[in-house]
Amino acid sequence: MSSKDITIEGFNVPRGTLVMTNGWGIQRDSRFWNEATCFKPERFEKEGEEKKLIAFGLGRRACPGEFMAMHGVSFTLGLLIQCFDWKRVSEKEIDLKEKTWFNLTKLIPLEAMCKARPVINKAQLCE
Repeated sequence: MSSKDITIEGFNVPRGTLVMTNGWGIQRDSRFWNEATCFKPERFEKEGEEKKLIAFGLGRRACPGEFMAMHGVSFTLGLLIQCFDWKRVSEKEIDLKEKTWFNLTKLIPLEAMCKARPVINKAQLCE
């Protein structure tokens, strides 16, 4: 919320106006990214580049659960890879087009077959 009348990039913003970051637009801006509209998660692997991923917001209002979410995704992905064998449903090339939305939702859902690995079948569950 703007605490006073200000001008941002030539736009007058009156006091009391809610100003939001356009994360979707920034993440697809060719001034900052090579092949900005291509799915290239490896672009965040270099030291310092991870701060360019703004899916969790910016500054003081950034999501406090970012650390937990990123670790949760890594943990879940690791379990899916370790515990299941995966096969493609068809040999068609996977279409990576996304819906025009806030997050990376695929336009055409990915279809795959999975089978639990033997180690999972032998696991004993604790009650």
